[in-house]
Amino acid sequence: MAEPEPGPPGPGAPNPDGRPQSRAAFDALYTRLRQQADAAGSPLSTGGRGALAGITPATVLAAAGEVRLGLTVSLSSPVETDVASDNPHPAGHRLTSRPEAEAPATGLHFATDRFSMNVHGDADSHLDALCHVVYNGTISGGIPASTVTAEGATALSIKLVRNGIVGRGVLLDIPRLRGVPWLEPGDHVTADDLRAAEAAQGVRVGTGDILLVRVGHRRRREEAGPWDVSRSRAGLHPTAMEFLSERRVAALGSDGNNDTAPSLTEGVDFPVHVLGIHALGLHFMDYLQFEDLVPLCEEADRWSFLCVVAPLRLPAATGSPVNPIAIL
Repeated sequence: MAEPEPGPPGPGAPNPDGRPQSRAAFDALYTRLRQQADAAGSPLSTGGRGALAGITPATVLAAAGEVRLGLTVSLSSPVETDVASDNPHPAGHRLTSRPEAEAPATGLHFATDRFSMNVHGDADSHLDALCHVVYNGTISGGIPASTVTAEGATALSIKLVRNGIVGRGVLLDIPRLRGVPWLEPGDHVTADDLRAAEAAQGVRVGTGDILLVRVGHRRRREEAGPWDVSRSRAGLHPTAMEFLSERRVAALGSDGNNDTAPSLTEGVDFPVHVLGIHALGLHFMDYLQFEDLVPLCEEADRWSFLCVVAPLRLPAATGSPVNPIAIL
């Protein structure tokens, strides 16, 4: 399918309230968020859990109380094995057993296969570990970048969430707020958008929540075809991270990359990743899909639910494929 062009501004065009950001303004925001994260407790530099400190046994028990319908919904997109504009290095899958046609007619036979994946690609759903973002020579918590080696990360790897991330999930649907099917590439979500979506959906994001922000990326890809998202994609405005800090969110997920492209920040290509993962100690989930969840939330008039995120137990990895489950 032909690659769609971003096109002229329309109903889903960039929010004029989200201005480009100077490097000085970004640096000031980074410092402020880092200080707020440290003040909130559980600093990563001293072995803490970063933003995950907001998830406690009490918040997990409260999140379990969100279950009303007994329905489970996957928030992951199907793993892509074909080359596309946004996926030049797709996941590999091959059968390693004999073809079924050659299998013995009697007795036992196992079908086996092997997968390989570019974990941090632009098509498949994945979870970013806190060692994923290296900024100014450090990973999150000011830990030296030298802890990320060719053999694996010795600090803040995906092992930190080996027991999963379980809590109250909250979905804020920005295209629904604006009355459009999706945000166009290059558009961005502001803190005001997040607050307006809360009001429109009758929900409030709180401490320890897993915040999920829909920009409609997956629906646009399904209906209009893949495009080069490295050049143009919808995401959060860097200043929206103040909202997450204020509410003490535990983790962030989106059906896009969370970052807007082109970057709105002078000299920083992925400012939201830097602010969220590096400054606030937030685990990110990129390229989820919410198209199965939205109609259930609309029907039940509920936008919060129990959310279970279970990464693979990989050795010292910077991220993992992930299939989060919403339980309504």
